[in-house]
Amino acid sequence: MNSFKLNLVQSGRPSREEAEEAVRTLLRWAGDDPSREGLRGTAGRVVRAYQEYFHGYQENPEEILQSTFEDTDDYDEVVILKDIALESHCEHHLAPIIGKAHVAYLPNNRVVGISKLARLVDVYAKRLTIQEKMTAQIADTLQRVLAPRGVAVVVTAEHQCMTMRGVHKRGVTLTTSRLLGVFRDDPRTRDEFLSML
Repeated sequence: MNSFKLNLVQSGRPSREEAEEAVRTLLRWAGDDPSREGLRGTAGRVVRAYQEYFHGYQENPEEILQSTFEDTDDYDEVVILKDIALESHCEHHLAPIIGKAHVAYLPNNRVVGISKLARLVDVYAKRLTIQEKMTAQIADTLQRVLAPRGVAVVVTAEHQCMTMRGVHKRGVTLTTSRLLGVFRDDPRTRDEFLSML
């Protein structure tokens, strides 16, 4: 059992039955009857959906980046993976966050497979979060594990906690960024990254 799963078990994670009962409680609180035909299987479906929505808690983001390649013919230009679709949930209202991430780094002797960058985004997106924290976590993990000359992450997303409730403003997106190393210190590298977006 990996350390993430072990920590969840040790922290008193509720059983599947307890989770399903919590869903039935919320359905009753909303004013409906969880035993009526249309809702009989809803508690189980919601728990299964939560397993999918929040699978990021089950993964170690640093392990994803462990497999790298050093045979790059001394490649020393920006690597950028654009338009990585992300689906997350706001930790304040449990409402969906739908958007895209753009991840770049300037290698320092080794590169990582591009699918690993998308998986790294997913690990942090598939947790309860705020966009600012998720953006920082993606960039900081990439910087810490790969030790590149710099990292840049930009996330743009629409927050359903703002469109479906509260101020009800549709079409509004939030953009966050985290620039590390040469992307922060060298205007030319930063401008190159931004122009590629």
